[in-house]
Amino acid sequence: MIRYKMKDTGYYTELAYGRLDVSGDETAGFRPFQLLVSSVAVCSAGVFRKILEKKRISYGEVDVAAEVTRNEANVNEVTAIALHFTISGASASQETVEKALALSTKNCPIVQSVNGSIDITETIEFI
Repeated sequence: MIRYKMKDTGYYTELAYGRLDVSGDETAGFRPFQLLVSSVAVCSAGVFRKILEKKRISYGEVDVAAEVTRNEANVNEVTAIALHFTISGASASQETVEKALALSTKNCPIVQSVNGSIDITETIEFI
């Protein structure tokens, strides 16, 4: 169980890595939507890296950028997250790496948790 304690402008919790401050005011902590988007992006990227390693595909770096779409007319909900991966030094064909990326969506627990609620798209760029 994770317990969150109230503070003047949000909540905080103590985790193994350290304190996590969460607030609607970004001067007082991470905004909830930022944590949601970060969870989707980093989970997907981490699973992608594991798949590359299992397939013995070497690479230099895998970076990910996230573009968020929010519906301001309806409580500013997150409706879509577009993930753009940049991979350098891949030792396999573009097709093979793209198939590995497609597997990451199916195997990322965070992406699957929001599946049907938030549209997740992924693109990849080879450098």
